[in-house]
Amino acid sequence: MENLNAERRLFINGALVDAEGGRTYDVINPATEEVAGVVAAASLADADRALAAARRCFDESDWSTNKARRIRALIQLRDGLKAASDEWRRQIVAESGCPIAFTHGPMLDSSVADIDFSLRLLATYPFERELEDLGSPMGGAARRLVCKEAAGVVVAITPWNAPVQTNLQKTIPALAAGCTVVLKAAHDTPWAATMLGRVASQCPDLPPGAFNVLTSTADGRLGAMLTADPRVDVVSFTGSTATGRRVMESAAKTIKRTLLELGGKSAMIILDDADFSQALIGASFVCANAGQGCVLNTRLLVPRSRYDEAISILESIYRNVPYGDPTDMKNIMGPMINAAQRERVLAYIEKGKAEGARLVVGGGKPQRFAKGYYIEPTLFADVENTMTIAQEEIFGPVLVVIPFEDDEDAIRIANDSIYGLSGSVISASPERAMKVARRIRTGSMNVNGAFFFSSNAPFGGYKQSGIGREMGIEGFEEYLETKTIAVPVEFPTAAIAHTSP
Repeated sequence: MENLNAERRLFINGALVDAEGGRTYDVINPATEEVAGVVAAASLADADRALAAARRCFDESDWSTNKARRIRALIQLRDGLKAASDEWRRQIVAESGCPIAFTHGPMLDSSVADIDFSLRLLATYPFERELEDLGSPMGGAARRLVCKEAAGVVVAITPWNAPVQTNLQKTIPALAAGCTVVLKAAHDTPWAATMLGRVASQCPDLPPGAFNVLTSTADGRLGAMLTADPRVDVVSFTGSTATGRRVMESAAKTIKRTLLELGGKSAMIILDDADFSQALIGASFVCANAGQGCVLNTRLLVPRSRYDEAISILESIYRNVPYGDPTDMKNIMGPMINAAQRERVLAYIEKGKAEGARLVVGGGKPQRFAKGYYIEPTLFADVENTMTIAQEEIFGPVLVVIPFEDDEDAIRIANDSIYGLSGSVISASPERAMKVARRIRTGSMNVNGAFFFSSNAPFGGYKQSGIGREMGIEGFEEYLETKTIAVPVEFPTAAIAHTSP
């Protein structure tokens, strides 16, 4: 095992604790296929204790109403995470195979820095406002207040592909809003969550039960229990669309608010007036983090009139994608997360060939690695949008290139998907690019190389890519309830003023 000093305990009711019966499981390094360390294996009883603590804290403490306390606690958490970042970085790379270069951006450093956005928003957000009196058919004049209140107990269920980022973009806004949180980590990447528990245990202004961390069983029992439990008010889930459907069904039994950030099959559209030598470089980003990203533009749409030119350029790009050892700063791609995911991606590649797509580059396990769950950067040409590899989320380093006739055809193809998470368009004409971008049915669009992702930008999808938004003001408000209070017009302003500290 590696000497990573990773946190192996759960965090429940303000304390770092072993799992019930001392149960643990091995954490596998996907780059070496060896055991990197161990972590507590949370049980249903552990989950029950975490929910009880979160419910009690929300109902009985001042956490949901004491804004000053929440600000202090989040500052303490942010500072503790920054202090632990170098140690945490090694753990993240070891458990996920994420290229270390990305941990200096969204996979760690920038995600911790983004806590500042939630702190600024919490300090300035108008939790109450008074409405103009427009009268009421139910009575006379009144003063009406709109109050924003914490939604309650939040269960956050996160994936393995960007664990720190998703852990933080769920838990921080929820805590800032005054909710209490039970975070369930992905089975393959527990240390991205247990470090949060370790640091939280050292935050004096975080009351017991406000934040809890569970690891995950591989069989899904914890998730099923947490999403169905009546003590939970909000479920925030990131993962596949198939699992999202089950989460939604489970949460519906008690009419929980359900936030879903699900799969994608995003299209990058290169219009015929674009500089292909520059525009197509961005298509290699499908291989970033081994293609394990929901917003990656895994469909590339190029004009039929320049299709052969595009394939020639892409072939050269894909034969030179830097990949391998995730601890090497030069690599943008490491291994798949585990053996099962590698086999899943390889099965999609075989399906593509069987349905008539032309394999141009890659398509198999690289021979130069004796160990590790690696797949070659893979490029498919002669793809029709009806093919399985153009319709289903592969979640691997696989790009499919689809020809289109004109702008209208490109828009039609891009929208011909059950997903609607993201997309891109590149054109020499800003007006033409914006016209296309506005017609794509997705939650975000990137135009001419700009990228939407930022702490103040709401993120989420249309169609079967999800429900609700994360990040930005919209993401913060997902964790708030809205209450309207009417009082007689003669009520003194001092009596109705918000007095929470």
